[in-house]
This record gives sequence, C-alpha cells and structure tokens, in this order.
Amino acid sequence: MRKGFLAVSAVGLLALGSLTACGDDSGDQAGGGSGKTPKIGVILPDSSSSVRWESADRKFLGEAFKAAGIEAIIQNAQGDKNAFQTLADQMITNGVTVLMIVNLDSGTGKAVLDKAKSQGVATIDYDRLTLGGSAEYYVSFDNVAVGKLQGEGLVKCLTDAKAEKPAIAYLNGSPTDNNATLFKEGYDSVLKPKFDSGEYTKAADDSVPDWDNTQAATIFEQQLTKTGGKIDGVLSANDGLGNAAISVLKKNNLNGKVPVTGQDADPQALQNILAGDQCMTVYKAVKKEADAAAELAIALAKGERKETGQTVRDPEGNRDVPAVLLTPAAIYKENVKDVIADGYVTKEQICTGDYAKLCTDAGIS
Repeated sequence: MRKGFLAVSAVGLLALGSLTACGDDSGDQAGGGSGKTPKIGVILPDSSSSVRWESADRKFLGEAFKAAGIEAIIQNAQGDKNAFQTLADQMITNGVTVLMIVNLDSGTGKAVLDKAKSQGVATIDYDRLTLGGSAEYYVSFDNVAVGKLQGEGLVKCLTDAKAEKPAIAYLNGSPTDNNATLFKEGYDSVLKPKFDSGEYTKAADDSVPDWDNTQAATIFEQQLTKTGGKIDGVLSANDGLGNAAISVLKKNNLNGKVPVTGQDADPQALQNILAGDQCMTVYKAVKKEADAAAELAIALAKGERKETGQTVRDPEGNRDVPAVLLTPAAIYKENVKDVIADGYVTKEQICTGDYAKLCTDAGIS
C-alpha cells in the first residue's frame, strides 16, 4: 500500500523523470542569461486554512534550496492580498531571479506574475494555477483526482454505515481558488449521478470564502439548521473545513454518526479519523511537490529550462502551462499509519493522550 500511494502517476513519474535541462534558451529570463546571482523567492498563502503551508511546504522547499546552495526567501502573506503584493515587490527589489507563488486569488496572482515577468524574473505557480497568469511552470497534484477520492470516500463511508437515501452537504473551498473548482469537479463526478438517480439527495451546497474555518463552522451550522438536522454526510473540501463541521456536529451529538471528508492529512484530521469523527482525508505527499517545484526553480535560477512532459490548460490565458502533477491518496483509519511512515507527521504528533490507544488499535507502533 505505502509504495503505491506514495508514487506519482505513470504520467507524472515520466514527467518528473524527464526534468532534464534543455540548455540555456531562456534569453532574457532570470538566472544564467542575465548574469544575476541566483536567488529564489517564495510566497505562501496563509497559515490558517491549512497547517501544511508552514509545517510542510516551508520546511521542504527550504531544505531543497539549502541542499542546492541557492539563496531563498520564503514568506507568508497570511491571507492578505495587499501583503501578498508587497512581499512580491520587496522580493523583486531585493533581486530574486525566480518567484514562486501560491496565489490568494487569480487576480492578485496575475498582477504579481506579470510584474515579475516585466522585471525579467522567472515565475512558477505552486499548488494553485493562476488563471490568466504568466508563470513558466505549474507544480501541483492532480486536483480533480483529489476531489474524486473525496467523493468515493464519502460513498464508501455511507455504504459501510448502510445509509439509506442520505442527504449530503457540500462545504466547498474558496470560490477564488481554482483548486476548489477542480476538487468540486472531481467529487461531483462521483456524487452527481447519485443525486440524479435519487439514491442520494443534496441538502446544501456552499462555498467557504478564503477557506476560512471560522466561517465554515457558521455556514455548516446554518446548513444543519435549515435542514432540521437532516444531514447524513459532509463533503468538506479540506481538513480545516471538515474539522469546522465536526465541531458543530459535536455540539449536536452527531459526531461519528455523520461521515465527513477532508484533504491534507493534517494532524487534527488524522486524530479525527482515528476517533471515528472523520470518514477520510486525502494525503498529498508535499515533499514530492516541493522537491519538483524546487528543481524547476533552481534550474530557472541558473538560466536553464526543463521539460516536464505534461501541460495544464489555462482557459482564461488560452495557453497550455508546462506542469508537474502528482498523485494523491485516500486515507482511512486502516492506513493512517502510512502517512506517519512517510514522515509527513510523527507518531508523537498524533498518538497523544486519548489517541494513544486508538493509535495502537490502528496498528501504529
């Protein structure tokens, strides 16, 4: 199991394996062609929507740049669009030759990418594609596949619970995040046929602005009130939203009775899964994503271009963006141990207090 879910897809593996230099054809791009000292800037989006940005992405990107001997600046916009633009301006002024961003929305992201390009700074979209943007590369996971795993996971948990004609509530991600659109495309592909056939009913379908967990709890509480408590499954687009829903279910003594999905394999989510309060999460091996992005960034910083073997269509920019897409994995109680074995989280983070016995019961040693 572990070997399978930690590998990239067949296409992704070929793409990652073919990240070979094509020579310095960058011309006016940053790096070797400009004679500037290689320096990479990274802007992360926040630390509230998911713990991964600070606990995993910052760590793995920093380690990759340090191992390559490349100077890097990694900063976090903390969900503030003005701060995001200010950080980008400061990095450009301070001489970064490559800028990697996780956009807060495509409008802000596009403005930053276009300005960097005008200053001869090479750019990469990390995790989120900036629609209409100008990044040279896009590195992420197959986000439609992420959503499909969530939809399949909810179906599995409802089937295991022998739920009859379950009413499903959606807690979608931020409407300004293209990934949220892709996740929904994935889980809709699984759940819409069940809604259409009458096997399931859709009780609610709401997006959560900025992936804000506090707003998610309020929205879900409203969903539960409007349906008179008749919600039998929650499709939450990530673990933060899922935990917000679980907090409301707990107040109504419904936790463990209503399957909830997630994404990111956050420590809290893994504990929720062990406790039976969360149905599943989707694990994305962030180190692989960070390493792939760092490899491309380092090449650009040296004035080189690499072939990825994949592209993603940007419908607003009407272009195909060279991409590396990695394969996600579904995590249930029986394979929580695989996330720990992969080094993404530690046993000490998960198996605390009342969770110690649950870890033992789940085969976590």
